[in-house]
Amino acid sequence: MKERILSAIESAPIIAAVKNDEGLGRILASDLQVIFLLYGDLCSVGGIVSRLREAGKYAIVHADLIAGLGPKEVAVDFLARSGASGIISTRPAFIKRGRELGLFTIHRFFVFDSLSLQNVAKSAAASHPDVVEILPGLMPRVIGRVCAAVRQPVICGGLIEDKGDVMAALAAGAVAISTTDEAVWGL
Repeated sequence: MKERILSAIESAPIIAAVKNDEGLGRILASDLQVIFLLYGDLCSVGGIVSRLREAGKYAIVHADLIAGLGPKEVAVDFLARSGASGIISTRPAFIKRGRELGLFTIHRFFVFDSLSLQNVAKSAAASHPDVVEILPGLMPRVIGRVCAAVRQPVICGGLIEDKGDVMAALAAGAVAISTTDEAVWGL
């Protein structure tokens, strides 16, 4: 399954990041296959994931944003049992547990200075995610440096608002971008 998800990302480099039920409704009818789920709680996440899977989508759940999940690795077990295809997290322990469970894993990093940039390569080497995601995604020079420093494919997210932003991130070496901006989903 991991290879199919990565192939879907590479063939359609715009990833819809869904943050509410309205966005979910719109994305269910779209052709996009890989969906980042950025909302929900313990009671609703399983149902949301089921709807995405029934629509033929890969549901990649941002584990850090699901209300009611704690910081322990058992949260990843819960998401796996809920049917998630993969997880996104800033927590290395979540990424490691997701890999143990066979989930597609995305280690998310916020790059805001040279120290955080150096941390990306070290942390990615330790957690071994399937993909690295960096935010904000509007830094072509930094994207290039991250792509050169890690072995994993890189996704960029955050503040991407138009085709120019998408093209700049891809030209810098990212395999895809993620965005909550529904106008960009259709590019």
